Amino acid sequence: MQIVEKSGEGLSRVYGVTVPMADLGERLDARIKEITPTLNIKGFRPGKVPQAHVRRLYGKALMSEVVQATLTETTQKVLTDNNLRPAGEPDLTPDGDIEAVMDGKADLAFNLAIDIMPDFQPVDAATLSLTKPVYVPTEKEVDEAVAELAKQNRTYEPRTGKTVKAKDGDQLVIDFLGRVDGVAFDGGTANDVELVLGSNQFIPGFEAQLVGAKVDADIIVKVTFPEDYQSKELAGKAAEFETKVKEVRAPVDSPADDAFAERLGIENLEKLKELIKGNLEGQYADASRFKLKRALLDVLDSKHDFPLPPKMVEAEFASIWDQVQQDKESGGLPAEDAEKTDDQLQKEYRKIAERRVRLGLILAEIGRANNVQVTEQELNEAIRREAMKYGPQAQEVFNLLRENQNAQAQLRAPIFEDKVVDLIVAQAKVKDKKVSKDELMKEDDLPAGYAE
Repeated sequence: MQIVEKSGEGLSRVYGVTVPMADLGERLDARIKEITPTLNIKGFRPGKVPQAHVRRLYGKALMSEVVQATLTETTQKVLTDNNLRPAGEPDLTPDGDIEAVMDGKADLAFNLAIDIMPDFQPVDAATLSLTKPVYVPTEKEVDEAVAELAKQNRTYEPRTGKTVKAKDGDQLVIDFLGRVDGVAFDGGTANDVELVLGSNQFIPGFEAQLVGAKVDADIIVKVTFPEDYQSKELAGKAAEFETKVKEVRAPVDSPADDAFAERLGIENLEKLKELIKGNLEGQYADASRFKLKRALLDVLDSKHDFPLPPKMVEAEFASIWDQVQQDKESGGLPAEDAEKTDDQLQKEYRKIAERRVRLGLILAEIGRANNVQVTEQELNEAIRREAMKYGPQAQEVFNLLRENQNAQAQLRAPIFEDKVVDLIVAQAKVKDKKVSKDELMKEDDLPAGYAE
């Protein structure tokens, strides 16, 4: 075998590898000899098939196996002999007539192109100083949350009187039949539907046309389905709904008391407040951690400057740009991006791709140096949470994820990242800073320079 380094610029390496056809022939002979005793071919006793006959029948298929195994082994040899840490899968490009190689008439020659991991020293976590924004929910906020919960759990009672008219906030019981171009469509018919006016449950404009309706009224509601409606057959089309108002109900607020708490299955109002306060504290703790993590990533980004593997950056950028194009086609681009040219957007998002790759390498190196591992239990829990999103198919999805290495890698990555972040935060100097709720929940801008 001959291995020659053809180029070594930056983090990119290209090696030329040649494996003599004689070596491939020896490997093929060994493979034929290995399988011959296991073959059962008509006209021959088991284990007595001539190797020449096996070569005629299976020679090309077996040579394909030999070539594939040789490519894998030689690639690993290049990495090992040159003490290289690959930043992704190597690219193998045949150099010559591969058909002649398969026929045993030519050497196996190929180029191996690979990006290698940069060599850098991560910053010492103990030297980092971070500020953690903290907000504690007030009693007033807890009371407001309890009141909102009571509002959401209000009951409705039939309105009484001679001329009962539906008001915004009332609940109607209706039957309806929807038509597009005079033809009823699937999903457009229902009976005894409970609809709260102003809840925006239905198509825009539907509920507003029922304000002022009386019991037993027959109303033709005219609406247009949104352009982005989930059913493409109905998106953007005008429709009419023959609507029968069967009942008009007025909202009855539930007082936030012990009886209300008991209806929710909770011991008393005080216990309900404790639970709500705990939920709020959990939400704010998550937001606080997110801000702290963002601050840490900004610091790590600013304190490291090393070359990035080109293919890794290109792959990350391609993923981002593909999403940008999808958003652009669907009209979902942020307002600040909608007026920019593709050149401007590409420049911006390439910086973001570089930042992501740089931070990924930093966290990976710190994790490697500190032997951070994702346990089987942690991975199984992540798989379980992902599978639970699929309802009745949860067990089937769980089994599929357990067999899919790529899916497991995607689930393992954020767990590993969070564990490394926790490790760094534990070693860094972290100072709590009390902030307002609005400040804590405010969405941060990109670091300076990423949107210029």
